[in-house]
Amino acid sequence: MPAVPPAPDPTAADPAAPPVLPAPAPTPSPTATPAPNPTPAATAAQVVKPVVKPAPAPPAFAGPGVGQDFDGVPAVGRMFVVKGGGAYFCTASVVASPGHNLVLSAAHCLTGSDTQRVAFVPHYTRANPQPYGMFPVLQSGGHSRIWIDPRYRSRGPDRAATLDVAFAQVGPGRDGFAVEDVVGANRLLTRSGYAHAQVTLIGYPAAAARPRLCVNRTTKFTSADARIPGSFQRIDCTGYPGGTSGGPFLLHYDARTGTGDVVGVIGGWKTGGDNADTSYSSYFGASVRKLYEKAAAAAKAG
Repeated sequence: MPAVPPAPDPTAADPAAPPVLPAPAPTPSPTATPAPNPTPAATAAQVVKPVVKPAPAPPAFAGPGVGQDFDGVPAVGRMFVVKGGGAYFCTASVVASPGHNLVLSAAHCLTGSDTQRVAFVPHYTRANPQPYGMFPVLQSGGHSRIWIDPRYRSRGPDRAATLDVAFAQVGPGRDGFAVEDVVGANRLLTRSGYAHAQVTLIGYPAAAARPRLCVNRTTKFTSADARIPGSFQRIDCTGYPGGTSGGPFLLHYDARTGTGDVVGVIGGWKTGGDNADTSYSSYFGASVRKLYEKAAAAAKAG
C-alpha cells in the first residue's frame, strides 16, 4: 500500500488538505551560539511536562477482523511527505525511545524523501487536523533524520520486503516538548513470533475523515513469489487501503492510553497487501531491533 496523495471527500464542503509543512528543521549545531540563560520563571515553565491525555473511548467491538472508523489515539497519526511537487501521506506512530523523539512507519513510505519536508501529525482527524500540533522530521547535512535498513534501499521494496520498516527523528512541537512527552508512545517488541491471538491494527485510509481500528489474530505468511521472498505477519482486517501503510500492529493494547507493544507496521509483502482487507508486516526480529537501537542512540545524541 504505497503512500498516497490526500483524496478529497465528495461529501465535504471544504475538502481536507494536508497541513502546510515547515521548512526542514535542522538538528542543533554543536558550534551554535548558546541562547542566554533563561529566567527562573522560564526555567520552571520548561520543566513542567504536559500530561498525556487519555485516548478517546474505542468503538464497540464489532467482531474479529471487522475494521471500524474511530476517533483515533494520540500516539498514532499521519506522516505527511512533500516531494515531487505534491503532498503524500502514510500512517506513523510514536515509539518509546531515550530521546522521546522517534516515530515508526514503513520504509516504502519514506524512501526517497531524505531531502524533502516530512512531518508527523499525531491524532489527526479531518474535524481536528492538528490537536497536538505538528512534529517536523529533523534534518542533518541536508538529509532527513530517517533510518532505513541499507539493504532495503539497495535491493528495493520487493527483494527486501522483509525490511520494510523506518524510524524518524522528529523535532519538538509547538510548545517545545518532545512528541513522546505530549502524546505518549508504544513500546517496540521484537522476536515475539508471527502468530498472536489478539492484535489491534490502526491506520489512516486515504479518503477517510478518521482513522480505522480493527482487532484480529495474526498468522505467519510465507511468500510463494520468488520476486518477494520471505515470511511476514498477516492480519485480516476490512477496509485498510492506501494511506494505512505504516500503521502499527499493537499487541497488549490498552484502550485507556491508546498504546501497546508494537510488533509490526503495515508494509512488507506487496508493500502491505494487494487488497484492502488483508494487511501484512515485515517481521520484527533482530534486524528491526538493531535498526531501532541505531536510530534511538543517534536521536538521543541530537
